[in-house]
Order: sequence, then structure tokens, then C-alpha cells
Amino acid sequence: MRFTLLARDLHKRFGEGAAAVEAVRGVDLALAPGEFVALTGPSGCGKSTLLHLIAGFERPDRGTIEIGGERVDRLSERAWALRRRRTIGFVFQFFNLVDTLTVQENVELPAIVAGTRPRVARQRARALLARLGVENRAAELPSRLSGGEQQRVAIARALAAEPLLLLADEPTGSLDSAATSVVLGLLREVHARGQTIVLATHDQRVASAADRVLQMRDGRIVEEAVLVPGSASSTLERLWRVDPR
Repeated sequence: MRFTLLARDLHKRFGEGAAAVEAVRGVDLALAPGEFVALTGPSGCGKSTLLHLIAGFERPDRGTIEIGGERVDRLSERAWALRRRRTIGFVFQFFNLVDTLTVQENVELPAIVAGTRPRVARQRARALLARLGVENRAAELPSRLSGGEQQRVAIARALAAEPLLLLADEPTGSLDSAATSVVLGLLREVHARGQTIVLATHDQRVASAADRVLQMRDGRIVEEAVLVPGSASSTLERLWRVDPR
């Protein structure tokens, strides 16, 4: 079977000696094309570090990562950057918008860098901003937006290049319930069109939009829940994958 993402035995340690922290410890993760997986767990459990390893922002101390069938964990920084532009959309927890570009330009930029024609990039940006309810802020600089508005712009930017893999770190953390509903609706739409998604969240409502929910603790995946199809309440059936001790 061909996987969009295949990670094996990932380990990441920060610090040295007694102060060292094992942020990720032996994580295996496989996503089929079009699958939607949510990572949950307490702060410091390794969710963000795992996303950063998958995206190449951090390098694993041990283990392998394949994206779209290509081994990427050993790529040079330049090759990783090129690969990331073409295949990965990343929603940062703290937005990371370019302060000197307008909202419209921020959203267009990843698509243009990935090779999309400027006219098409503009159309995509406008459609995404409208879908997320921030089209009236398109000409503003990010500094003039609220945290919730910046979060929605960051989500639009991550989707603008139509990436093979969308990685989202707490994408609704700065949103109220109404804006969260809008974002969830968009994620469900792009998922229905075949978008592969890995999302880290504390919000069980957000996690329940996924096909699978993986709970992390102390750098490991300790529990898996899968969506039970045909359930009126979209319930999740929980299965232990790893000894939770």
C-alpha cells in the first residue's frame, strides 16, 4: 500500500544529561492518502514536536520518515525546503505570518512559491479568505488583525498551495466557537476532496472530525480511537495500541 506519510520509530531528544527531555519516543505513524488523523494529549506530550519532525523543521535522532513514497529524513536543508514547499501545508500554533505582507499576499505566497500561476494563486486566496470569513481583511497587514483572524489567515495560507499533506498545530486554539465551526467545516470539505491531514489539538470537538484520534503521552502514542461509520453521534471506538503505563 502506498502511504502519504509513513514514519517509523521516531525519536527526538532535547537537552543533555539530567535536563534532557525525550519529546518523542518510538512513534510509528502511517497515513493513507486522504486520511485525517488527530493527535491529542496534554501540553508537553510531544504533539507539536512530532508535527515538526514530519515537516522537517526538526530532525529525528532516530527513525525514518517517508512522504509520498520518498524518504525525507536524510534530505539536505535545501532539499527539505523545496520538498516542503511542494508537498506540505503547515498551520503554526502562533501563526508565523509575514508582517510586511498583506493578508492576501501571505495566503498567495506558498502557492506562488510552489509554482502556481499568480492569477490562480490570487483566486485561491480570495476563495479561502471568503470561506473563513476574513475576506474583508485581505488588504490589511497581519499586525492589524486579531489573534483569531490571524489564525484563520494562517489556515488559508496552509491550504493555498493544495498540499499533499496538511499539518496543523492547534489550528483552532485562538478561535471562538463560531469561528471553530467555520474552520471545522472547511477541514471536512478539503478532507472530503482527498486532503490528507494530521492535526494536533486539545479540543475533542475538533478531534472528532478526524478518521482516527491518536492520544499521546510522554512522547508516545498510547491510545487510538477510530470513527465508527453510520453512527448518528459519530462516536469513536477506542483501541489500545501501546501499553499506557
